[in-house]
Amino acid sequence: MPYPEGHKLKVRGKIIESAAQAFRANGIRDISVPFIMKGAGLTHGGFYSYFDNKDQLVAEACQYAISDTIALLQKAADEVKQGPKIDAIIDYYLSPYHRDRTEMGCILPALSSEISRSSDEVRQVFTHELERMIAFISNAAKVDTATGSVLLSTMVGTLVLARSVNDLYLSDNLLSAGKQHIKGLIKT
Repeated sequence: MPYPEGHKLKVRGKIIESAAQAFRANGIRDISVPFIMKGAGLTHGGFYSYFDNKDQLVAEACQYAISDTIALLQKAADEVKQGPKIDAIIDYYLSPYHRDRTEMGCILPALSSEISRSSDEVRQVFTHELERMIAFISNAAKVDTATGSVLLSTMVGTLVLARSVNDLYLSDNLLSAGKQHIKGLIKT
């Protein structure tokens, strides 16, 4: 009996979602195709009926993860009744909640250092997705893309450092200082 229409696309989506979660939490290099397929509830033997290679999956996982992050940040902004929506985005992005949930968090701080050593295919998609994230931040802050780039870079750098230390007090202070500084950049 054949699979219902759309089955292959649905399974492909589960694989991409599993990969995005795994890459966010553990990076690209340390995650195997069998691990990703297991996370999607599948055996690794079927991987190549969905993707040409791991690079294709990495590229599509980056697209998925950025879309997911933008949706989460947009939701935080939409919940604001008063005040600038960009403040809610910054507060969410630099929150302990986001810091502590790498598997569902922004892929930029998780993969940026690895992407620089990836294939041109992956780097091209990552570049496009970074530009999309910069545009989102710029539009939310009502600033030009140069300023939006600085805002996002500062947010990503703050999150990287906050996730890197094993001192919770220092990590929380980094998040707090980052929020204050970034919001000050918008108001000047």
